[in-house]
Amino acid sequence: MLCGRIGLRAGRMWMGLLLAVVAGGLAAAGHAAEAAEKPNVLLICVDDLKPLLGCYGDAHAKTPHIDRLASRSVLFERAYCNQAVCAPSRNALMTGLRPQTIGVYDLATSFRLARPDAITLGQHFQAHGYETASLGKIYHVGHGNTDDKASWSVPSFRPKRPQYAIADNGPLPGFKPTKPGDKPRGRPTESADVDDDFYGDGEIAAEAVRRLAAAKSKNTPFFLAVGFLKPHLPFIAPKRYWDLYDPEQLPMPELSGPPEGAPDYAPQFGGELRNYRDVPQGKEPLGDDLTRHLIHGYYAATSYTDAQIGRVLAALEAEGLADNTIVVLWGDHGWHLGDHGMWCKHTNYEQAARIPLLLATPGGKGGTTEALVETVDLSPTLAELAGLPAQAGLDGKSFAAVLADPHAEHRDHVIHVYPRGQRLGRAIRTADLRLVAWQEPGRSGSEPEFELYDYDTDPLESRNLAAERPDDVARLKKLLATHAAPKPAFRQ
Repeated sequence: MLCGRIGLRAGRMWMGLLLAVVAGGLAAAGHAAEAAEKPNVLLICVDDLKPLLGCYGDAHAKTPHIDRLASRSVLFERAYCNQAVCAPSRNALMTGLRPQTIGVYDLATSFRLARPDAITLGQHFQAHGYETASLGKIYHVGHGNTDDKASWSVPSFRPKRPQYAIADNGPLPGFKPTKPGDKPRGRPTESADVDDDFYGDGEIAAEAVRRLAAAKSKNTPFFLAVGFLKPHLPFIAPKRYWDLYDPEQLPMPELSGPPEGAPDYAPQFGGELRNYRDVPQGKEPLGDDLTRHLIHGYYAATSYTDAQIGRVLAALEAEGLADNTIVVLWGDHGWHLGDHGMWCKHTNYEQAARIPLLLATPGGKGGTTEALVETVDLSPTLAELAGLPAQAGLDGKSFAAVLADPHAEHRDHVIHVYPRGQRLGRAIRTADLRLVAWQEPGRSGSEPEFELYDYDTDPLESRNLAAERPDDVARLKKLLATHAAPKPAFRQ
């Protein structure tokens, strides 16, 4: 009898274990199926990339891989950064919050100090079953700022390749400035007969290819952010990319001075560039030869990065992942290439604020849209496309509807900012106008100083029209008033 009871109990126990195994297997299969149904995200970020691309109508640019991506993407003609400098722009991408909401406008301050409770794009995807990873430059790391480890499931990958192939082009060994004009950085360009993988972007592309191969065998959906370094200064690329261009055929700047009537503090004249060797000081013109050489370098560096993007996209297809992956290509801000006598970013003008943005969805159709979008809009858009719940309290709003219908409207204006000393320039950009209001945050009672540009009649921003068109200023001021007052710069 006892043996019978023991046998019965044992049978029940084994049956329970069998059912548990079966249930666990079914649950695992269910989780795997659920994971397989979630789209992956490949976010490609490119440093200092303006819309100087074939797909944006530049007949000189040799960017076949980005152009191919554009053919199956929705291309945004009117996409704008939230501030034309690396750290605040990338903070806006990853948090969905504008710089004036966070109160961080510089390179050195981590957004976590001002907004420790922010839930980043990486954290949001992690919380819903994604493995999130960062390769290259996603957040701005340097000047005292750091990566945001909470955003990533695994440690971030940063390239270790040298910046220059030719030693004489780099910073002088043991450099110590002894007189005005001494330069802390190397030469602003390099054309060396080396392989793509000699430089950092080649190393980043190779790592992305490895990560995609590893992702193929996992059931976990991925959010892979790949940040390329070029065409950021110095303009460095293997010689073959320089050889793609005849510098005499490249376009030169049409305007050599700031907009007529602009505040004297609104422009900038390339302080970042002027830290490199062989570049004139202060506001001294660079001259036609150096200007043409730098423009050549920008195009060459862009083509080099385009080739690395091509390697990553080819791997995505080769691993069979393309049909279930959302692909985004985003430039963190634009770049002045000598227009208005200005170089680099760091302004509220069109060449610094307008960015390239491509977004391809699985099964989606390509197209071109005139919808106005901001960088902060990417975070809620990607969440919606992936089926994640919307986050509350973001400045961004999803433009998923534009992907379904490129003729759909999204915003009637975008807003972006740039600081000058104690002033903050807040810019309202509509389809045809830009108003910039310069004022010190936190000070009330004083009237801002304004800039107004009309891109239908003056696309090169040759003249500030604010004094001549008070009705347009008043109308755009009302749009500006719909936004909360900007936070003063956070001080550590």
